[in-house]
Amino acid sequence: MAGEGLDIDIDITDIAAVADAREQLLAAVADHAGEIAADIARLDGGDYGSRSFSTDRGQWTLKHERGTLQYLRYEPQGGGETYVVSTQRPAAPEPLSDALADYDAFVTAYNDYVDRVAGLLDDVDDEFPAVRSTADVAAERDRIVDGIERACHRMAEGLYRYEGTEYGTFSARVDSTRWELKRETERVSYLRVGGSNGIYLLSQYGQPSAADVRSHAPEFGGFVAAYNDHVAELAADLETIEL
Repeated sequence: MAGEGLDIDIDITDIAAVADAREQLLAAVADHAGEIAADIARLDGGDYGSRSFSTDRGQWTLKHERGTLQYLRYEPQGGGETYVVSTQRPAAPEPLSDALADYDAFVTAYNDYVDRVAGLLDDVDDEFPAVRSTADVAAERDRIVDGIERACHRMAEGLYRYEGTEYGTFSARVDSTRWELKRETERVSYLRVGGSNGIYLLSQYGQPSAADVRSHAPEFGGFVAAYNDHVAELAADLETIEL
């Protein structure tokens, strides 16, 4: 539609005629410029945007939001500005008439812009390197985490049998790093390394990163050893009881 002009049988140099038919005229301009706004949004991307176009008589600025025209502003060379399309009240007949006398030139400037960008991507190479998959690394991560989870469930079961409470935790330091297992009844809720702001090797929110597993899995054996020592201490305490 851009470049075809507005099909309205009104002499825009006749101020009285413009005043009488202004609503009809502005609706037609809004529809026409709205198509330009949608095309600009499609090309530029993003939710919001604006673009200016110069003519011999002035400058036109079009602003859109998600492809919907927000305003169309005309700034003649002599100064001032006229909002041909806006959310405010319509422009006065005389400045509106002056602006619309330059509207065809605005559309021509827009079409020239389209012509300039038409071949913008012609030389862009659309053959890209093959993307290597992380599937093997992720599978190995899952295998290691599954082993950690099985061991933690066994710890949670043992703690539940001994403590008998619905919720509980077991924590230990491994090479000065705090490890904490939290359970709900006999199931592990999480395994966290490094305190309250640490890394969750097990949680309800998904798998840890492969990098975190690489950093902390080698120390998990130390945590298991600390748990076993804890169980041994409990057993020793029970052995001292005399009935």
